[in-house]
Amino acid sequence: MEHVHLAGDEEEDMYSGFNDYSATLDTEDLQHDESFQKAVLRTSHGRRPPPTGKFPGMQAGRLATAARGRNAMPSSMGRQITGAVPADGAARPMTAVRAAGYTSAGNRGAGFDPMNIGAKGPAPPLEPKPEDSPEEKIKQLEKNVNQLIEESCFANSRGDLVLALEKAKEAGRKERILVRQRETQSMGDTINLDLTYSVLFNLANQYSSNEMYTEALNTYQVIVKNRMFSNAGRLKVNMGNIYFKQKNYPKAIKYYRMALDQVPNTHKEMRTKIMQNIGIVFTKMGQYNDAITSFEHIMSESPNFKTGFNLILCYFALGDREKMRRGFQKLLTVDLKIDDEEKYLAQTDEKQNNLVLEVIKNDALRKIERERKYEAERCLKTAVKIISPAVESTFSEGYDSCIEQVKNSQYVDLSHDLEIDKAIMFLKEKDFQQAIETLKSFEKKDSKVASTAATNLSFLYFLESDLQQADKYAELAMAADRYNPAALVNKGNVYYQRRDYEKAREMFKEAISNDSSCVEALYNLGLSNKRLSRLEEALDSFYKLHAIMRNSPQVLYQIADIYDQMEDTAQATEWFLQLIGVVPSDASVLARMGELYDAEGDKSQAFQYYYDSYRYFPSNIPVIEWLGAYYIDSQFCEKAVHYFERAAIVQPNQVKWQLMIASCHRRSGNYQQALETYKQIHRKFPDNVECLKFLVRLCTDLGLKDAQEYATKLKKAEKAKELKEQRATSGTRRSGSGRGTRDRDQQDRDGSAGRKGQRTNSGRTRGTLPDGDDDSFTGGQKDVDASYSDPLGPQMERPKTAAQRRNPHDDEFGDEELGDDLLPE
Repeated sequence: MEHVHLAGDEEEDMYSGFNDYSATLDTEDLQHDESFQKAVLRTSHGRRPPPTGKFPGMQAGRLATAARGRNAMPSSMGRQITGAVPADGAARPMTAVRAAGYTSAGNRGAGFDPMNIGAKGPAPPLEPKPEDSPEEKIKQLEKNVNQLIEESCFANSRGDLVLALEKAKEAGRKERILVRQRETQSMGDTINLDLTYSVLFNLANQYSSNEMYTEALNTYQVIVKNRMFSNAGRLKVNMGNIYFKQKNYPKAIKYYRMALDQVPNTHKEMRTKIMQNIGIVFTKMGQYNDAITSFEHIMSESPNFKTGFNLILCYFALGDREKMRRGFQKLLTVDLKIDDEEKYLAQTDEKQNNLVLEVIKNDALRKIERERKYEAERCLKTAVKIISPAVESTFSEGYDSCIEQVKNSQYVDLSHDLEIDKAIMFLKEKDFQQAIETLKSFEKKDSKVASTAATNLSFLYFLESDLQQADKYAELAMAADRYNPAALVNKGNVYYQRRDYEKAREMFKEAISNDSSCVEALYNLGLSNKRLSRLEEALDSFYKLHAIMRNSPQVLYQIADIYDQMEDTAQATEWFLQLIGVVPSDASVLARMGELYDAEGDKSQAFQYYYDSYRYFPSNIPVIEWLGAYYIDSQFCEKAVHYFERAAIVQPNQVKWQLMIASCHRRSGNYQQALETYKQIHRKFPDNVECLKFLVRLCTDLGLKDAQEYATKLKKAEKAKELKEQRATSGTRRSGSGRGTRDRDQQDRDGSAGRKGQRTNSGRTRGTLPDGDDDSFTGGQKDVDASYSDPLGPQMERPKTAAQRRNPHDDEFGDEELGDDLLPE
C-alpha cells in the first residue's frame, strides 16, 4: 500500500480552468451587440433575404416559419429569411433550388459577387516577362551550351573529330561568358557546377580523340584540382590512359594508382578494370612479376578471359611451365554467364513462342552473348598455341595435353576445333605429313568435323598437284555436308585444273547458292565463264565480287582484262587506272596501260607508262624493247643505247641486243664505236652473219685493210648457214607447224580472245608483251611482281565459331591471329 498514491485535498484539480473563457467568445449577447450586427450586415450572410417576402420590416427575435402565407420572420442572427424581398426590391435566389449568384431574373438584383469584382471590370492580362532580362539571358546561354555539348558528342560518334573539337571549344567559350554574366549580375552563388564540369570533361575528351594529349592533360588537371567537383579524382584513369598512349608507362602507373586510391571498395568492377590497366602497363615495361600480382588478384576476385589470358602470357614470358598449366586450368573455369544454346531452339508447336524465339535469336543481348563466346574461344585457342611448345617437350605433346584439359572442361565442344588448329600449326611448320595424318583421324568422327577435315585434306592434296586425292577428299567432304561451300569450291578447282570448265562452273554456282558471300566461288565462277568465252557472265560475277571487295587488285584486273578482250578500250583504260590507284608500283599493269595507249596511237602517254614500268622493273625485256624502239623512231639513238645495254645484261646470250647497240652507234654517226662493238660481237659470236656483214661494210667505208678478211669469213659463215638449213628436214618443219596449230587450237579452247597481238609501226615490232596465260598481267615475271593470275580460291577450312566476327581489344595482348579460315594462296 505504500506504493499507492492517493490524491489529497491539497493537490489542485486536474480539470480546473476548462469553464473559464474570454468575454470576446461569449455568444449570448451577440444579437444585441450593435457593432457586431453592423459587421454582419456588411457580409454576404447579413445580406441574405428573410424567409418570405410579405413582412420585410418585422423585428428580429421572433421565430420564423417556412410555410407560405405566414409571417416571414428574420433569423436570430439578424439576416433575412430565404425568399424575403428586401426594401430595395432585389430578390435573393433560393439557395436550395439553384446555385448562389445565378438567376434568370437578372433585373431583380445583382448576382453573387462577394468580393465586388464586377465593379472593378475584367482582370488585366498577365504581364509578359521581358526577354532581355538577365535571368532569361542566362537561361538561354545555358541552353546553348548544353546544345553545343550534345552536338560535339554526336560529331565524335560519327567520326568527325575536328568538328567535335570545334563544338567543344565553342561550348567552353560560351560557358565562360555565362560565368562572367552571373558575376556581373551578382549571381555568383548560382553558378552551375555541373555545366562547367560537362564542358571541361567533353573538351578534354575531344582533345584526347584528336591526339592533342598535352591540351587534354591540362584540361583534366583543371577538373581534378578543383575541389568543388565531386568524384573528379576518377578522371585520373583517363590521364593514365593518355600517358599509356604516349608510352610514358611510369606516369601511367602513377595515375592509375592515384585513381585506384580514390575509388571506394564498393565499386569492385571499377577497381578491377584499373588494376587490369596497371597489370598491362607492367607487362609493357617488362616487369612481369608485378603484372602477375595484379592479374592474380583480379582472377581471385572477378575472373575473366582477358585477364586470364594476359596472366598466361606473363607466365610464358617467365618460362614458368607449372604456372602456365595452372593458369590454363584457371582459364577453363571462367564462367561465361550466358544461357544455353537450347534456349533458342523451338521446342513447342505454339506459334507465338516460336515467333518470340525468332526475334530474340539476333537481338542485342544475343549479339553480346556471341561476342563473349567468341572472345572466350579466341583466348583459349591462342593460349593453347602459345603454351603448347612450352608445357611439354614437343609441340605435339603439349597440344594434346591442352586438348585433354579442354575435353574435361565446360568447353568440350572446342576440342575438335583445337585438333583442326593443330593440323594447321603442322602446316605452318611445313610438316605436311603430320598435318595429313591429323586430318585423316577425323574421317570417322562427327559429320561436321569430318567434313572440315576432308575439306582441308582436299586442299592440301590440291596444293601438291595430286588431283586424284584432292578429288577423293572433296567428294568425302561433300558427302558429309553437301552444303559446305568450301568443299564445293575444292571440287570445282579440281575440274578447273582438268580443263572441264563447264563442270567447274556448275560446282561454283552451287557453292554460291549455298553461301552467297563465298568470294572464292564468285571469283572462280568468273574465271570459268571467261575460259568458256562467256564474257558478259564473267563480267557480272566480277562486278558482284567488286561490290564485296572494293579494292581487290585481282578483281579490278579481271574486269579491266575482260573489257580489253571485248575491245572496249575506254572501259579497260578506266579500270586499269583504278587498278594503278590500288597498286601504283606494279610494273606489269603500267606496261599494260602503255600497250593500250600505244594501240590508240598516243605515243606520249604510252611512253610515260612504259617508262614508269621500267623504273619499277628494269629487267622486263618487252618494255626495254619498246623504249629502245621509241627512242630510235624519235631519232635519239644515243638514249636507246642505255636500254639495249640493259637488255644485253639480262640476256647475255642473245646476239640481237649487241647488234642493236652497235646499230645505234652507227645511226648516231659514231662509226668507230660501232666498229669496236661489232668486233666484240664477232669475237663472242664468230658465226653470226649479220655481224660480219656490218663489219665488211664499215671496214670498206672506213678504208680499212680488215675488210677482205671479214669478207672471207662472211662467205664461210653463209656456206655453213646454208648447210645447216639443208640438214633441217621437212618433217621437222611440219612437226613445228603442227605444234603451232595445236597451240592455237588450245588457245581457242581456253576462251582467250587475245590481247590484240603485237603492236607494230613502220615495220618494227615494239611494245610486245610475252605470250602467256591471258589471266596474268605480270609480264611473265611472276617471281618479281605481284601475280594476279587465276587464284583459284584455296579452301583450307577451319571450324567456324559461334560468332565469326573479330572483337579486337586495345588493352589486351595476344591479338595476333595464328590461323585464318582460309589459308593464303
